[in-house]
Amino acid sequence: MISILVLVAAVAILALAERSVEHLPFAVAALLSNAALLLLFLGDAERAVLLSGMLAVAIAGISTVKFNHSALKLTVSDLPLAFAGTVPFFVLQYPRMMLGVLAGSALFAFASIAVLLYAAGSPVPVGFRILLLVMALIGFAGASGSKAATFLRRALTDGRSFYATFMASLLDPTCWRQFGALALSDIADEPLPLREATPARVACPPDIIVIQHESVFDPRIFGLPVEPVVEAFLSPSNGEYGRLNVDIFGGGSWQSEFSLLTGLSSASFGSSAYYLFKKGAGRFHSSLPRSLASLGYKTTLVSSCRRSFLDYDKFYSSIGVDERIFVDELPPPFEASRFETTNSDAMFLHAVVDAYAKRVAHDPAPRFLYALTNFNHGPHSRQLVPSGQFETERAFARESCPDAAYVEYYTRLGETASAWQAQRARLASSFPDRPVLIVHYGDHQPVLTKKLDRQRKHQGAGRDAFGTFYAIEALNIPDLRPGRGADLDIAFLGTVALQRAGIALDPIFATRASLLDDCREAYFASSSERKRRFHRTLVDLGLINLMPNARPAR
Repeated sequence: MISILVLVAAVAILALAERSVEHLPFAVAALLSNAALLLLFLGDAERAVLLSGMLAVAIAGISTVKFNHSALKLTVSDLPLAFAGTVPFFVLQYPRMMLGVLAGSALFAFASIAVLLYAAGSPVPVGFRILLLVMALIGFAGASGSKAATFLRRALTDGRSFYATFMASLLDPTCWRQFGALALSDIADEPLPLREATPARVACPPDIIVIQHESVFDPRIFGLPVEPVVEAFLSPSNGEYGRLNVDIFGGGSWQSEFSLLTGLSSASFGSSAYYLFKKGAGRFHSSLPRSLASLGYKTTLVSSCRRSFLDYDKFYSSIGVDERIFVDELPPPFEASRFETTNSDAMFLHAVVDAYAKRVAHDPAPRFLYALTNFNHGPHSRQLVPSGQFETERAFARESCPDAAYVEYYTRLGETASAWQAQRARLASSFPDRPVLIVHYGDHQPVLTKKLDRQRKHQGAGRDAFGTFYAIEALNIPDLRPGRGADLDIAFLGTVALQRAGIALDPIFATRASLLDDCREAYFASSSERKRRFHRTLVDLGLINLMPNARPAR
């Protein structure tokens, strides 16, 4: 009788935690399977059901924390991330959250020990335990083949069914393939024939400057107003602009970098997306820098991180970026130690333009420059813009939304917009005849937007957390059409930049451009069969190396 009451209580708690009647049967089947497995070793139903229920609550809790900081639920393929620097990163960036996780873990451990020591019930015969386990596993396997379980494996941005989603991932082969391997989840068996190369439309290819703005999103997504300087930055009147859909939320900027530079979605590689700069070095042989280099471009990276950060130097070298300049290598008067106290965009963007100006002053060769900022990285609980500076922006933000984190975000955005306005004018005056295409984009939303979403009762779709911005500006390029552009996925942004520059597209980029109509604003989330066949073509041509024995370039 006690075990039945415990089971009913466990199911009731699970129903409240899952917030989904549709997926509750699968969650209950998973709960019973875990209970039957524990029963086999513990010998009594009371402790088995109690621990199974506690485990379900713990998984749902951890998944909720992950969802609040990444907009994606927990799956089994996330487990290796605990050993890839994720935990130290969260401790550094979100100490309060991690303190709560630590406290919850300790509580779970103590409660589990107490249950094991003091909650033993009547023993169950071994034969009956085995029978119950077999029946429970059969039931779980049957539930795993249902439409609800299939939906759970795809609905990682849906803010419910946290426990059920994790348990569904246990039976998903694509999740397990990510352990120790590099695998594409969206790839067909048959290749897609490549398009013919597209000829250039311009006689003089323009320089291409791409700037990734750390954690920058458009406040208007949440109905918040912006001032004219910020508006001109996010949606320049003389340029093309729109919404950019990315693969990440809250962190992992290198995944956006990967997608822009390779034209692939980092999400296609599952949990390996976090490791792509390490595991992917030497595996990707078609990239934006390589394509531009084949047309005579010189390629440069200017990063606001130090050379030792992750595997940046090795990865960028492997995809064709010839010159890689890190923040600790920028020449005077730039001072890395002073810069790193705030990561100010005013300082960094000035140094980026300095680096560009020095390299093109006496060099007619076209140049590709990729700049990575770090100013608006969270947490936004610390004030990086000094008091007395950008106070108008600070007051405007406070009046628009009295949230301290948003006020700090918008104040930093005000500095970025103002700094870019000054550097754009400098480029225009210093090189009045040199054509330059400039692409800005936000790599992901900061964690604070989750709170904004709740505060303002924003009723967007699950993918709204993955929306940032892009803007394309031109200097001395007369045929760029200004105005609102199409919503884009970041995997297409590099291709669109080449199209707007009017330069030739090789067969790979020409084929990728043809997928725009198939995938529209999505890439990984698109069900396009042509996209899947395109991936097969890239693998068959050796442009993506998925072989398990492949060694990354050193």
